[in-house]
Amino acid sequence: MDITKDIRYIGVNDHQVDLFEGQYKVPNGMAYNSYLILDEKIAVMDTVDERFTHAWIEKLTVALGGRQPDYLVVQHMEPDHSGSIVCFMHTYPKAQVVASAKAFTMMENFYGEGYGDRRIVVGEKDTLSLGKHTLTFLTAPMVHWPEVVVTYDDADKVLFSADGFGKFGALDVEDPEGWACEARRYYFGIVGKYGMQVQALLKKAANLDIAVICPTHGPVLQGDLSYYLNLYNVWSSYGVESEGIFIAYTSVYGHTKAAAELLAEKLTARGCHVSIADLARDDMAEAVEDAFRYGTLVLASTTYNAEVFPAMREFIHHLTERGYRNRKVALIENGSWAPMAAKTMKGLLEGCKDVAFAETSVRILSALNESSEAQLEALADELCS
Repeated sequence: MDITKDIRYIGVNDHQVDLFEGQYKVPNGMAYNSYLILDEKIAVMDTVDERFTHAWIEKLTVALGGRQPDYLVVQHMEPDHSGSIVCFMHTYPKAQVVASAKAFTMMENFYGEGYGDRRIVVGEKDTLSLGKHTLTFLTAPMVHWPEVVVTYDDADKVLFSADGFGKFGALDVEDPEGWACEARRYYFGIVGKYGMQVQALLKKAANLDIAVICPTHGPVLQGDLSYYLNLYNVWSSYGVESEGIFIAYTSVYGHTKAAAELLAEKLTARGCHVSIADLARDDMAEAVEDAFRYGTLVLASTTYNAEVFPAMREFIHHLTERGYRNRKVALIENGSWAPMAAKTMKGLLEGCKDVAFAETSVRILSALNESSEAQLEALADELCS
């Protein structure tokens, strides 16, 4: 696939993977993207997972058309992108590898080889001329590993963005939900903790004339890039993307579930947009995604072992470790003899910045009754006011 006249896509699709990074469900597979820049000198941008090394080398050989590559640019050392470095360097013994100093340390740790006599170490604003194309390297530490660099090609105005702007899904599967859905789940699952670092990278990118973004996962982004850039700005600044309320609940015998669903009905009847998830059964990464997407979060949990249900504790931990902030949170607790869930959930969120708790808190004693239903009515009024 041609990206521009001189830039080719040489990535691969993975339909063997069931859990990306050992935890994220990827029913539509994954893409490991690699690119080739053809000029007086030739640069290969990243490799692919070692399970696809042979297929990747074949694609690269065809795209080279008998020429030899001069450089391999390693932007990110996660094995799904660096897994074919050793094979590449063996296949093309005259090529040099270009990466950050930290990347070369990781190269030695992963593969036992740092390519001392074939390495080019690059840092902030270092350049590499290929002829017509000049590559400028920008450091992007913790987006989402410390060794990351991204690369700007001034000739074709292309930003090779490493894992930035990536999404779940192979490129040979049509995604009816569009880019944002799986890009959002990818961002908050994998990059979300590092909002400040993403903001720093976006500020660097703002000084560049970018026509194309080439990430290491997901589709190449072209045309009006403001849509993607604006979403990344909202996500990394912990802003509210969509007006709405997300209800996350856990339930043992169905009574807390009934309360969560009744609240959802009341909110919807008042014209509020509502999303709801059972944390024990639904995809946890999608629940985290919705918690960051919407401005209001309702946590509904049974009391369990004098605290909170395990799936709820896990969910809140996912939020706090990713810097959850700038949201309104409402609490619903259930307990047959000593309700403690609300106190525990509030305590788990204490370290979050700019989290405001709803004035109305709902307490259920085993099952819904007139009193607790009235509390739900009051909470719906408050949240939709």
